[in-house]
Amino acid sequence: MTEGEFKIIFTGPMGAGKTTAITALSDQECVSTDVVNTDLEQCDKALTTAALDYGHIDIPGASGVRLYGTPGQERFRFMWPILASNAAGVIVLLNGQHPDLHEHLSTFVDAFWEGGRMPMVIGVGRLSDDDFFTIDAITEALVERNINPPVLSVDVRRKDDVLLLVEALLCQIEVNELGLAEA
Repeated sequence: MTEGEFKIIFTGPMGAGKTTAITALSDQECVSTDVVNTDLEQCDKALTTAALDYGHIDIPGASGVRLYGTPGQERFRFMWPILASNAAGVIVLLNGQHPDLHEHLSTFVDAFWEGGRMPMVIGVGRLSDDDFFTIDAITEALVERNINPPVLSVDVRRKDDVLLLVEALLCQIEVNELGLAEA
C-alpha cells in the first residue's frame, strides 16, 4: 500500500451513524458541522451534519487516515462530490431498521461507486445479533447490479467495529492499487 495519508469518506443517510463512527475512531477531537435538525420526519434526532465531519487516525510509519463524513440529507448532496474528491475509498453506513433501507443503499452506492473505481465497504447498523437476512438481502441487491463491496454488520459506537470497516476498506484500496499496478 502506498505510504502517506489516506482520505476516507463515511457516507449514508441521516441517522446512519457517520458522526458517531468518526468520533469513535478518531485519535483527535473531531470537527463537526452539526446544526439543528429541521427534518424530524426523516430522522428523529436533535442535530444533523450540514457540511462535513472530520477526524484523523494516526498510523505509525505513515501520516495517517483522514476521515470525512458527508451530510446525509439530499439537500446537502452537493457536498458529496466535493468531499469525495481525492478520496481513497468510501464507507457507506446504513440503518438496518430503516424502512427505506434499499432506497438509501441505491442512493449512496450510485453516488459513490463510480464503476468500481472507488473502493467501497458497506456497514449496516442497528441489527439484532441474529439478523442475517438484512445483510444477505443487501448483498443480493448489490450482486444483481454487479457491485460487490464487502457488507458488514456494525455498531458505530464501538471503535473496534468501525476499525474493522476501515481495515476492510484499506484492503480494498490495496487490491485496487495492485490491480492498477499490474494493468
